[in-house]
Formats: sequence, C-alpha cells, structure tokens
Amino acid sequence: MQKQDFSLYLNIIATLERLDIRYVIIGAFAGASYGVTRMTYDIDIVVDIKDEQVDPLAKSYPSPRYYADPYQMRDSIALGMMFNIIDSSTAKKVDLIPITMQPSYRFALENRVRREAPIYDEEPINTWIARPEDVIVGKLMAWDEGRSYKHEADIQDILTAVILGDDHEMSANFDLAYIDRWSRRLSEDVTALWEQLKAVVGIFPPNSTE
Repeated sequence: MQKQDFSLYLNIIATLERLDIRYVIIGAFAGASYGVTRMTYDIDIVVDIKDEQVDPLAKSYPSPRYYADPYQMRDSIALGMMFNIIDSSTAKKVDLIPITMQPSYRFALENRVRREAPIYDEEPINTWIARPEDVIVGKLMAWDEGRSYKHEADIQDILTAVILGDDHEMSANFDLAYIDRWSRRLSEDVTALWEQLKAVVGIFPPNSTE
C-alpha cells in the first residue's frame, strides 16, 4: 500500500497552534487514539477562528502553490459551511469545520484534550483531539444524518477499548451517562442504536439481569 502524505495536515495543525487558533480533531482520526481500527486518511478539524485570525491563516498558505482564500473563509464562517486549504503541488486538501456549522461541534472544542494522535507510519503527534465520549457523540450525529455503518463500527471499537482497559485513564474516566444524555437529545433512532452498541460489547443497562 502506498504511503499516505499527511504533511499538509500536520502543517495546518502547526499553523493553527502558532496563530493561537482554537481547534480540535474529531472523527475517526481522533478515534484512532482511542481504539478505532478503521484506517482513515481524512482528518476532520473543527476550528474557532476569529475575524482577525483569518488573514494571517490565509497568508500562511500563499498562492500559487496554495489555495486559501480569506474571503471564502469569512463567507463560510458566516454561513456555517466548511472551507478548505489546498496544496496544488500535491493535490491535497484539508477541510476545516467552523463552529458556526450545524450541527455544531462546539462541545467537542470546549471539552478537548491534549493527547498523542497516531499518524500511520509516522511518529505520533501531540495535539488537541476530542474526548472519546465526544468522538462517539459526533459519530452518533453523523450516523443520524447518513446511517453509515462505518460510524457504528468506530463506536464499537472505542467501547471495546474502554472495556479492555488498555488505556487505564480513559477507561476509568469514561462517562457513559454523558453519551446516554446526548443520544436522547438526538433522536429515538440514535438512542436505540446506542443501546444496541452497548449491548453488543457487553455494557448493559443498570437494571439489566444480564
């Protein structure tokens, strides 16, 4: 399998930190730090960019090599839409998710943790990623929109890692009740899926006789 190039992702993460732009990595890439086994080359980054930070971010990626349009960024933030930075020399693109986009991932940003995230075939990076509970909530939100099985599989992987307890701190602090509350807020179908996934990995409700 051809080695994947994560250099643009890593560069953008470094730029966000240099410019003091608050961000959090969500999705399956964040989940890889908590037991998700599905290989993914997409890194979903939620950002809270202030207006005065837009121009410095765009200027960090000058044309003609890069496409980073400050006008598109501002319009996307105002409209709650994803925007991107493109490296034309490698045809790589990174999508950034503003906290104004709905459904909002502000909760993941507010609860973010500093943690090593694995990079395939590379040294792990120390970065801001979503808590495992918030990765699961985000996956439940995404499942509710598209009903994709990949989100179910990713959630099951994280729950399995919690039960196995290889990461003692994660398992000890994992808050099932937090996800229970979120599932009920999202929809009945999400609640049913969440209960099903807990049962699959052996987590039963408190009054269960299992």
